[in-house]
Formats: sequence, C-alpha cells, structure tokens
Amino acid sequence: MSVSVLGSGAFGTALAISLAGNGPVTLWARDTNHASAMKASRENEKRLPGVPLPDHLSVTTDIAEATRNETLLLAVPMQKLRSLLVEHSELLAGKTLVACCKGIELNTGLGPIAVLNKTLPSAKPALLTGPSFADDIARGLPTALTLACDDAALCKDLQQQLTTANLRLYRTTDTTGAEQGGALKNVMAIACGAVIGAGLGDSARAALMTRGYAEMQRMAMACGARPETLAGLSGFGDLTLTCSSDLSRNYRLGLAIGRGETFDPSVTVEGAATARAAAAKADEMKIDTPITQTVTNLVDQRLTIGEAVALLMKRPLKEE
Repeated sequence: MSVSVLGSGAFGTALAISLAGNGPVTLWARDTNHASAMKASRENEKRLPGVPLPDHLSVTTDIAEATRNETLLLAVPMQKLRSLLVEHSELLAGKTLVACCKGIELNTGLGPIAVLNKTLPSAKPALLTGPSFADDIARGLPTALTLACDDAALCKDLQQQLTTANLRLYRTTDTTGAEQGGALKNVMAIACGAVIGAGLGDSARAALMTRGYAEMQRMAMACGARPETLAGLSGFGDLTLTCSSDLSRNYRLGLAIGRGETFDPSVTVEGAATARAAAAKADEMKIDTPITQTVTNLVDQRLTIGEAVALLMKRPLKEE
C-alpha cells in the first residue's frame, strides 16, 4: 500500500527514503523551489545532503495528489501541526494520520494525538516517535521506534506497513505515554546541553538525565501514562540519544545557552516551546518539575546558567 509523507524536512525525507524500500512513496513539499530542486538533483540538498532519493520516491507540491493515499505521515513541527490540519482539513478527513513530531502545543498543552483528535475527529490518528536521527534513517542504519495508536488493530496494521529493512517499529496503545516521553525528553536534552556547554562535566549530565527521567515519569503518569511506556523507546530510549549527541537540535540549543552563545533562530527546536507548555501544565496540575521550570527560565533568559545550577543544587534534600 502506498503512503505519503507530508513535510520535506530532514526527518520527513528520511522516512520517505526508508519507506520507499517497501514500494511507492509520495513526499509533499510546501515550497515549490525546494520541490523543484529535489526533483532535479534527486536529493534533498537543503535538509539532507548527500543522500540520493530512491526511484520509488516521488516529490510533489500538490497536496491533493499527496493525500490520495490512505496513510499519511505528518512530518511537520509540533507547533505547526494544527495549522496543517486546519488548512487541509477536507483532504485529510477520514485518513490514517501518523504524526511524526514530538512536543506539546504551546497554547493548549496538548500532544500530537490529542491535537489530531480535537482538530480532525474523523481521522484515524497514530504517533511515530522514539530515538532517531534523520541521517541515520536515510542512510539505512538500523533504527527502532515506537508506534502509538489507541486502536490496537490499526496499530498492528500500521506496524506491518511502516516497518522497513532498517526501521523496526514496536507498537503500543499508550498514546499518552508516547506523547509525553517524546516531548519531555527534548526539555531534558536542552538541560544536558547547557550542563556540557557550561563545562560542568559528564557527572552532572548523568545526574540531570536521571533526575530528568524521574521528572518525565512523574509528569507523564499524572497525565495517565503507563510507566513501562516511559521505560521504552519513546521515553528512556529517546532521552538517552538526545541528551548525549550534538546531532540533537535541542542538545545544541542547550550547548549554546551553556556557552553564552547565540543560537540560530531559524532552526526548529521543539523543546523550547515544550518546556514552556509543560511548565505551565505542571503548575496547573501541581506537579514538581524543577528541571522543566529551570529550562524554561534559561530559554527565556530569566536565569543565567550559574543561577540555574545554584537553584537546583540548593533544593531540599530528599529520598531518591
């Protein structure tokens, strides 16, 4: 069965390249010049240079053409997901929509599945998340992800359809846990990047990852997630990857904050908006999230890295 990927950034292109090993794939690009360049060079030189587009992958700017397929992967940033759904609601209605973004919507506090349900209730929503870099997927390196869907039968069908030679999917019906894990790990990645950028050492990063994971569990379980989901690929797995590699944009933002450097504002960093949304939600639910609150203050320049470290180190002593 043919699939389409809506969004021609690095991750969307990588997914389309991997899926093309199973059969025809349509990659939709909003920008006409970008699409023309990809068609001419058979490469996404702008977002994923050095990786050729396979023969089974076609590029289009025609949203009607792209949405003819039943299964559509939505590879757009979290904060732009709703606008895509609203803009093309008639074409997307009733389709199987697999969100491929990680985060919490800033204005509503909702995750990708919840946004899909609220915006297009006739659609069949799912979420693809977990530890992955676009370059690894595109180059055929083995990658494992979580596929989350409330409908167990649909989830199993999608698992079969979207698994490729290098992409292994594990399924779950715990969409809340998958949403929260994928979103909150980006916040922790910013924190870990700031620690390393400030020269505070690997021991401090290990402490932040560990306490950050506890904070992720606390927040997710308060929202109804299952603890085993957070221990899986969409939680612990993704946390490990993004807190330890400068290929992560969230980690690189943290590095820049720790070093006192300016970060390129054109680069999408999901964790910045998610930190603000998660901090507001935690306040509302009265959940203790000191790392998330600190990251929000760092991103919004209300704290220096030195002040942030001092606040965290002076917190009341407690049992683990």
